[in-house]
Amino acid sequence: MSLDLVLGSLDDSAESGEPRQLRLYRQLKAAILDGRLTPGVRLPATRQLAADYRMARNCVLFAYQLLLAEGFVEADRGGTRVTTLPLGKTASTPGSPASGSALLSRRARELPALIRGESLLPFAPGVPDLNAFPWSAWARCLQKAWGEVSARQLAYAEPGGEPELRRAVASFLSARRGVACAPEQVFIVAGGQMALDACARLLADSGDTVWLENPCYPAARNTMLAAGLKTVDVPVDRDGMAPATTLWKEAPPRLLYVTPSHQYPLGSVLSLERRLAFLHGVQQSGGWLIEDDYDSDFNHAQPGARPLPAIQGLRPEAPVIYVGTFSKLLYPGLRIAYMVVPRWAVADLGDAVRSLYRGGQAVEQRALARFLESGQLMRHLRRMGPIYRERQQALRNALHAHFGADCPILGGQAGLHLVLRLPDSLPDSAMTEAARENGIAVRPLSIYHAGRTGTNGLLLGYGIAESQRIPELVRRLRLAADGLAASR
Repeated sequence: MSLDLVLGSLDDSAESGEPRQLRLYRQLKAAILDGRLTPGVRLPATRQLAADYRMARNCVLFAYQLLLAEGFVEADRGGTRVTTLPLGKTASTPGSPASGSALLSRRARELPALIRGESLLPFAPGVPDLNAFPWSAWARCLQKAWGEVSARQLAYAEPGGEPELRRAVASFLSARRGVACAPEQVFIVAGGQMALDACARLLADSGDTVWLENPCYPAARNTMLAAGLKTVDVPVDRDGMAPATTLWKEAPPRLLYVTPSHQYPLGSVLSLERRLAFLHGVQQSGGWLIEDDYDSDFNHAQPGARPLPAIQGLRPEAPVIYVGTFSKLLYPGLRIAYMVVPRWAVADLGDAVRSLYRGGQAVEQRALARFLESGQLMRHLRRMGPIYRERQQALRNALHAHFGADCPILGGQAGLHLVLRLPDSLPDSAMTEAARENGIAVRPLSIYHAGRTGTNGLLLGYGIAESQRIPELVRRLRLAADGLAASR
């Protein structure tokens, strides 16, 4: 029997780095699974197959023995034949887009897709200046942490995070953000998204109501939808989330998600009056307030002043989960964030978090604790504040010069991005594509609105855009806009 129609080429295994015997085994196994080699078919003798494909007989014996051990073939005095397996043929090729989509849950299929931008292109939102990060100081902290490694640090991290980091974060938040917490109230998680996922799964049941800002951080919306929660989209004005007075009775929230210090994406700051109203509301409704403080460390409205204190610090015993991340302060790939829970919820919520997730990055956590305690992070923040303010002003000036008063600029009190409103003649999704063709990674404002219908505009991050390059980059953005207008 010849297997030419069943097996692919075995001659390029050296190029792929895969030994020929493993390639032979893999291709025979695939042929059995997809029905090209049917039950009962006898495979060629090992000597014959080795001669046909000019390979050592030991290679064939190795492949046959693996298949025999896994039950795909059986051997007797007559040779080796394919075992009868309970395999059914599928209507489409396994792994095709149609069959892959069908395997997802209904909620997963309905999640809006996120924009896949080039995160290191100019104007990419949410990216700090990675070149300005004090890598040498960070490397010394890592080296010191690795020098202290024991078997425990190589296993799962301590429940809730490394004690050193929990203490350092509690101290940092108290001094920097006015958060009132003890180290045991701090839970270290693998990124802010995990913190939001924990809130959605552990603080609410499927079908419960969650209030979201509209426009809103898309990944937060997707997290709530994936947990089966009913979303209520609350409009945002210049003072932040602005629910109608009747909404508390019509749709009381189990979860209220808000970005109060720098609303994402519009950049407004939640007023003190609404902060207090939200605290009162969730306490009356038996719900939770999730305070996502993702981007508050650079106060551009009052240089040198501390950022506006956190909601959590107004009433430390209120049902507030304070969420923060080091992605904007250090670098996104670190994937270390934290959630601060009320003192009275530490035991129960801590047990639930530990039951659902496993901690890691113990060495990086110890390094980050040392980085915080040594004052390196605060020095980095003080150094970057004026740099980011200069870049924001350069971006404002260039946008005014090239787009004029017809395209208002929103935000800028904090954070690392601005929003440019666009006329209806320049759809933001089309502008995003045109900008990408010119090497610029802006993001359409419409994707942040529920149903993706709403204000037409662009998010422009200035974290990685050097001041001297900004005028030319905005000129290219204007050229992209002119080209798009001419083509419509």
